[in-house]
Amino acid sequence: MAYDAGKFDVIVIGAGHAGCEAALAAARMGCATLLVTMSVENVALMPCNPSIGGPAKAQLVREIDALGGEMARNIDQSRLQIRMINTGKGPAVQALRAQADKSRYHAQMLKTLQNQENLSLLMAEVTDLLVDDSPGLPAVTGIVTRTGARYACKTLVVTGGTYLKGRIIIGDLAYSGGPNNQAPASSLSAALMARGIRLGRFKTGTPPRIDRKTVDFSKMTEQPGSETPLNFSYMSDPVERPQLSCWLTHSNSVTHDIVRQNLDRAPMFTGLIEGIGPRYCPSFEDKVVRFAHKDRHQLFVEPEGFNTDEMYVQGLNTSLPEDVQLAVLRSIPGLENVRMVRTGYAIEYDYIPPSQLSLSLETRPVANLFSAGQINGTSGYEEAAAQGLVAGINAALRARGQEPFILRRSEAFIGVMIDDLVNKDLDEPYRLLSSRSEYRLLLRQDNADLRLTPRGRAVGLVDDARWQRFEHKLKLLREGEKKLRESSAGPADTALNALLSSRGSAPLRDRVSLWELLRRPEVFIDDLTGRTDDAGNSLLPPLPSVLEQLEIQAKYEGYLHKQEEQVARFERLENKPLPEDMDYDAVYGLANEARARLKQVRPRSVGQASRLAGVNPADVNILLICLEKRKHGP
Repeated sequence: MAYDAGKFDVIVIGAGHAGCEAALAAARMGCATLLVTMSVENVALMPCNPSIGGPAKAQLVREIDALGGEMARNIDQSRLQIRMINTGKGPAVQALRAQADKSRYHAQMLKTLQNQENLSLLMAEVTDLLVDDSPGLPAVTGIVTRTGARYACKTLVVTGGTYLKGRIIIGDLAYSGGPNNQAPASSLSAALMARGIRLGRFKTGTPPRIDRKTVDFSKMTEQPGSETPLNFSYMSDPVERPQLSCWLTHSNSVTHDIVRQNLDRAPMFTGLIEGIGPRYCPSFEDKVVRFAHKDRHQLFVEPEGFNTDEMYVQGLNTSLPEDVQLAVLRSIPGLENVRMVRTGYAIEYDYIPPSQLSLSLETRPVANLFSAGQINGTSGYEEAAAQGLVAGINAALRARGQEPFILRRSEAFIGVMIDDLVNKDLDEPYRLLSSRSEYRLLLRQDNADLRLTPRGRAVGLVDDARWQRFEHKLKLLREGEKKLRESSAGPADTALNALLSSRGSAPLRDRVSLWELLRRPEVFIDDLTGRTDDAGNSLLPPLPSVLEQLEIQAKYEGYLHKQEEQVARFERLENKPLPEDMDYDAVYGLANEARARLKQVRPRSVGQASRLAGVNPADVNILLICLEKRKHGP
């Protein structure tokens, strides 16, 4: 029998990476928040790769942290290993990546949730939504659980991940289930569709897990963690922690032959799998077929925890039958005698095509209803957490009757991702890549705090301790740049000239500022850290993050200025708002496809309109002319 069980400002459905960030954000902003999960054992679950970070993803984690989110702090406290990748490339694509102790990551996040003021946890399955259907746009007012409990709310965030009508597929076996053989969410899809939300079907996969005790590491290449302490969070101090190595091996022609001989049993090719999978994380059998000319593929054997022998075979996502998976594993160097602990599987699930969302992640068909994470058609823990943070912030702001929090493409990788999701049609699970950002040199992982901490402070997520640390760093940066620009070196500096000569760089013939000197490719900030001013004081602060920033700013100053000019041009279109009540049917000359898309999305600005699929430059010019006419009247 249904009954009223409570009332909250914000309710969040799902406690994965998106749900945790959404609930914490809303609670930290002062909203009475309820986080609903089918099981607390699923909180911050890592059913796939036990890692955080990597290209583009590291930017997301740093941006979450700069805004006051939790993922960075959580991985810093629960990691097995951390290192910087792409170190041979420029700063725009260098990225931190950490291996997580999965059980510690879950336990630490659960502890954070349980200790958070204004936040309550509930174990239940949500089966229906309460919606006010009075004239006008329908508005969500609460949820109903399987036991009949009704919880009222001002705003609701749905973060269903891959649980909605989840279906596990292994060989010719298919059954209802969520990640890691958890229970699926069976009823929520129907509740969303009943409220006018369109759903699609995607697929993802995971590799088999193996027993560490049965692996021969002597046949693999070791990949240790960084010798220098590294952290994701700007609030974490550099502390040396125990680290476990990852290991590199490769598939071979025997491996590929086993796959080819069993394609008639592979659900990817038999038609059993209907959902569309991610292009950038394909199944192993798909790689063997698509890249038939390759005689091997990289595989990374990664630990899953300090207190478990279970290891993850990165690069071997598969839904092949169990016996074939074992044969594939045992054909790989170092895994000849391996024991499989968990079978790899594919999972199909319902998702919300994100063209139905606004940039605040609120759904268009139903007011006060937000969605975040893989339910929006994305892949990856980091993408989910970033969306969860934005959805949680906006759910809290909407509950207070305040304007939404929107990050622009020029401000953050989070802004790039959400802009892409809302404005482009997905035909596969979305993964954020560095190449998706046209301003990636400005949106680096090292400067996320400079870009976003003031934004987090403005919405109430950045506490005093973080703000003080941020202001101290900002002060050191300004002082460091000033000293580098005002101090100089010249021909009389014999030690410096000797260093330049040893590196094949021209010696100094005139005095130049140290800032100008630092722009040389052969000169690094560490070469200047020992220099002092006339009073004997060090010219540069000892803080490594400040030194890194100064070096990047100096070396890439010209490129940074060019990107800033591009942003200024971009902002001119972004700052031209389009009225919410714009009658696109009355705008003469628009292409039919553009007209339909504009009516569907109702973009906030000309800039957003220009990025919609189906809107071409001619349509943008027509909109600009229309706005000018509206400004001057008939």
